[in-house]
Amino acid sequence: MDLSLTEDQELIASTAREVLASRAETAGARAMDGDPAGYSAALWKEMVELGWTGLAFPEEHGGVGGDFLDVCLLFEQLGYAQVPSPLLVSVACCGLPVARFGTPEQKERWLRVIADGQVVTAAPLPWDRPGEGPVAVRDGDAFVVSGTATFVPYAASAENILVVARLDDEPHAFWVDASDVALHPVETIGADRPCHVELDGVRALDVLGPDAAKAVSLFGAAATCAEMVGAAQHVLDMTVQYATEREQFGQAIGSFQAVQHHCANMAIDVLGSRFIAYEAIWRLSANWDAGQEVAMAKAWVSEAYERVCALGHQVHGAIGFTQEHDLHLFSEHAMTASLSFGDADLHYENLAADLHLD
Repeated sequence: MDLSLTEDQELIASTAREVLASRAETAGARAMDGDPAGYSAALWKEMVELGWTGLAFPEEHGGVGGDFLDVCLLFEQLGYAQVPSPLLVSVACCGLPVARFGTPEQKERWLRVIADGQVVTAAPLPWDRPGEGPVAVRDGDAFVVSGTATFVPYAASAENILVVARLDDEPHAFWVDASDVALHPVETIGADRPCHVELDGVRALDVLGPDAAKAVSLFGAAATCAEMVGAAQHVLDMTVQYATEREQFGQAIGSFQAVQHHCANMAIDVLGSRFIAYEAIWRLSANWDAGQEVAMAKAWVSEAYERVCALGHQVHGAIGFTQEHDLHLFSEHAMTASLSFGDADLHYENLAADLHLD
């Protein structure tokens, strides 16, 4: 694996960082606190105009012709700036499973609307409750979906929802019209405004097979790792900067060995997270089997990000716990991102089972 970026990828990352840094004050997690949508509509429109929503899709379907690794550079910068957006769930969880496993007709239909900026979201089966979640049945040539999908991000803003449901005991992914479901908002510390989505005999607009259904969680977990890498990098950067500026006993606290060790351990976790996350992302981009790599990445990065935030608080002291400081935004994000698409324990268990260690 070559972790160096191409010239085009460097441009994607630098442009994204510049755009998001300039918008963070008006579109960041702090600015969106209390906003019912949870994201900036103005920034979303700008993302669409910049081609971010179609970056990973083929040009013939309204995209830019990039790949999953390219768009993960955007997710990393969204994490770094702590700017909430439906980009990850729309592109990674909904668009890429269609791009990889959909029919030509499905690709033309769904990739184009996602690239054009329609907000869509995905509802994978609940990872913590095996056997639960929505169920689909055949109704002639169509399918009807019933049940409740939990913690669906940005569901209140979505026009369509890709619901993973069991059909004959096997997961399939069903596109449903968001106006046909009942939404129950859930209060969480996250910025993605999740809802429980209740489906009462909803007729599906389209259906994707088991491979696409599994890809919803696979792409989602890997993309979340990229987002966490960016956020952890920001926590490291702000902590190092604080350690060089904050003085105690007549000298910068960064000159104390204990603080230096904290920053060094944070840097190790950030670098390790970057390596293991982009190994999984790279394999997914190459269309290789990446189930084990995604499980390893999600388990490691989830715990590493939380460690980075904890050490960041140690160095910052009391100021890091105040509402005025940005560090608490990253700590809250670490709690929610580590649980998204399965927590570390789940992925350790899945990996152990895959390796026949159970």
